[in-house]
Amino acid sequence: MNTSAFIEFFDCCVGSWKTERTYHYLAYQEVERSRTEFTVKPLTPEIKNKVLSDNQYKSLENLDEFPGFNLEFYTISEKGDEVSQNLNLLFVAKTENNLILEGDYLRDRAYEEARPIISHFQFNSHSKELLMTTNYTRTVSVDSIILINPNLRLRRIINYQRPPEGEPPQNVVLVGFGVEQKQ
Repeated sequence: MNTSAFIEFFDCCVGSWKTERTYHYLAYQEVERSRTEFTVKPLTPEIKNKVLSDNQYKSLENLDEFPGFNLEFYTISEKGDEVSQNLNLLFVAKTENNLILEGDYLRDRAYEEARPIISHFQFNSHSKELLMTTNYTRTVSVDSIILINPNLRLRRIINYQRPPEGEPPQNVVLVGFGVEQKQ
């Protein structure tokens, strides 16, 4: 599997970032702005193994081949609401088709639910877009990060009401946009 563009993407993500985001809550026709400061650090092999264990995921050989990160962030909304989290995440590439790499995205703590979670990711090495899809209890979150250059990323988040099993998500409840700049 050719993962060089994937590894380069994550190498650029390491560091301190600031982002300005706008969230559109479609259910109640509200728009909210927020500012987030976050730090991304590589994971040690021990923490990668812990993320695998927390998710009851099979052990992996050659852990160095799988990008893993600690993400610590602090967000404050224009209303004064504050959120901070510290979580560990690991990307396990499984298949490659043309320019698309796919696999599992594991976290020791989910954003919307305080539990370990396994999601799906796709990485397009041509557009440098990482697309992550997470099935939460009540929503399906589709999160996109596009690396414009090593110091600038664009973020898009679409949350759908979780549909019945086997049906595609359709009812959008939240759309978010952000510009992320490395500090």
